[in-house]
Amino acid sequence: MRWPVRMQRLQQPAQRQRQRRPPQSLPAATRRNDMISSHKAGKLDFDRLFSARAKSIDASGIRRAFDLGVSIVDSINLSIGQPDFPVDGRVKQAAIRAIEEDRNGYSLTQGLPELRAAIWKHLQSDVGWTQGDDLDSMITCGTTGGLVIAMMALIEAGDEVIMPDPYFVAYPQFVKVAGGTAVLCDTYPDFRMTAARIAPLITPRTRMVIIDSPSNPCGVVLNSAELAAIVDLCNEHGILLVSDEIYDAFTFPEALEGGRCPSPARFSTSLLMVRGFGKSYGCTGWRLGYAVGPKPLIQQMAKLQQYLYVCAPTPLQAGAAECFNVDLSPIIARYVKRRDMIVDALAGVTSLVPPQGAFYTFIEIPKRLGLTGTEFAERAVAERLIVVPGGVFSSRDTHIRISFATPETKLAEGLSVIRRMMS
Repeated sequence: MRWPVRMQRLQQPAQRQRQRRPPQSLPAATRRNDMISSHKAGKLDFDRLFSARAKSIDASGIRRAFDLGVSIVDSINLSIGQPDFPVDGRVKQAAIRAIEEDRNGYSLTQGLPELRAAIWKHLQSDVGWTQGDDLDSMITCGTTGGLVIAMMALIEAGDEVIMPDPYFVAYPQFVKVAGGTAVLCDTYPDFRMTAARIAPLITPRTRMVIIDSPSNPCGVVLNSAELAAIVDLCNEHGILLVSDEIYDAFTFPEALEGGRCPSPARFSTSLLMVRGFGKSYGCTGWRLGYAVGPKPLIQQMAKLQQYLYVCAPTPLQAGAAECFNVDLSPIIARYVKRRDMIVDALAGVTSLVPPQGAFYTFIEIPKRLGLTGTEFAERAVAERLIVVPGGVFSSRDTHIRISFATPETKLAEGLSVIRRMMS
């Protein structure tokens, strides 16, 4: 696989030179003189200082919804995708012990050996992967940290990354940061990203395909036949498949195969798998994930992590090593119950694809209302209901996303509002 120029420079630090900034709308001398004048006047013109990269990235619509929910008294907040159950006591105690034992310094960049060993033990039974000459692993600062450094390791200006539409809100932004171009794969109306839908989008510039299953914002789980076909397509074209499996532990019974979440890793080792602990075990604030894949790629990613993050938080890694001993089945049963509440409550007033995993539902705004997802979400605020417009996740603004990671009483209240607004 071709490594980007920036990775080659990291391999040769003695020869590394500072890259020139891309041309700005004003000549460099003019920009510099203007900034000097502003500084002498006692202020900085930050708009001139900000990079085009930063300006191109939009603030998360999910974060705006969260801020709105905080500002409304007694809101019905169905916007934030964060588990509503506490961290298991054994996991908390393991992290506390690590702190009390003064394990508060840096870990190895690729993570604590005990956590990586626990991950390999889990992966051996789950997908049949074992650590060896071909495969390697690293602990990342959240799954997003793993995805960002994977992009930086692989994507150059002009490279294309194919992703589902609807997509996880951060995917296009990650591609922008790396200098690439996001190519959206239309998965409406069933939200299934298939090889048949991906194939026409492949060009000589395609470097990566991202899938997430179970998906955010739709909760769709791809089956093994669909995943195997995507693996074959990517291998045929020499494209890296990145499988975002952050919600793999939250797969509902009807989508399990052999008691496990379907994964493309069972068909190939020539892909990057990214998983995490926050969503599955209720510790989103710990910012812990892991990436597993071909050793050359993991080594490049670890090199970038060394300079960007150094390592994931050491005592929290020690806590996460206990996560694989936690039984999530009672929690998943509650989420299945909530999913069923949504399907039953909205039957007859709108169409939706019943989620098979994660804790989101992507709900279509009935065409008879003549509203976009954004307009519906704005009107819902008057009812104290906070939802996320579908346009945050998609090129279309025809849906809303709700999270059912909330108590049943609050969910029922929100569903009553949605049903009334859609009737």
